[in-house]
Amino acid sequence: MAKEALLELDGVVDEVLPDSRFRVTLENGAIVAAYASGRMRRHRIRILAGDRVRLELSVYDLTKGRINFRHKDEHASTASPRRFVRR
Repeated sequence: MAKEALLELDGVVDEVLPDSRFRVTLENGAIVAAYASGRMRRHRIRILAGDRVRLELSVYDLTKGRINFRHKDEHASTASPRRFVRR
């Protein structure tokens, strides 16, 4: 069987919930619960309230999604660069 197609939609993070979950409002006004993809957790990409994100939704359950991309903000690029800290 072929892998089912996923819906890719853009939205804005409204609230950061416990257990690294998020409440996201989509462009069409729907509110979904989402979690960060493994790639985003592995690279420690931080998601905060107000961030624009791209989600993948299954066609079977449109109330849950996976965040797979965080859009860069224009004002974030003007901030001072962070120093590399080896741990």
